[in-house]
Amino acid sequence: MDYLELLFLGLLIVCAVSACVSRNLLASLIIFMAYSVIMSVIWALLKAPDLAATEAAVGAGVSGILMFITLKKLLDIRRDHDE
Repeated sequence: MDYLELLFLGLLIVCAVSACVSRNLLASLIIFMAYSVIMSVIWALLKAPDLAATEAAVGAGVSGILMFITLKKLLDIRRDHDE
């Protein structure tokens, strides 16, 4: 295994553990998006460009945007409830 692949695998593990341990939803979401980007790079290194593009578009892109919108709505609901 190449050093670059080992580096990305290590980063992937760090992101996965960090997302699980983090108590801040926004931080977890950003870590999850970083996880998806790293995973798409790993797919590209494994010579699977179709999976890399799908992971980048769906994992980091669409899922991240939907989770940001959901988080915003949850914060708005909490803010309205507190008033």
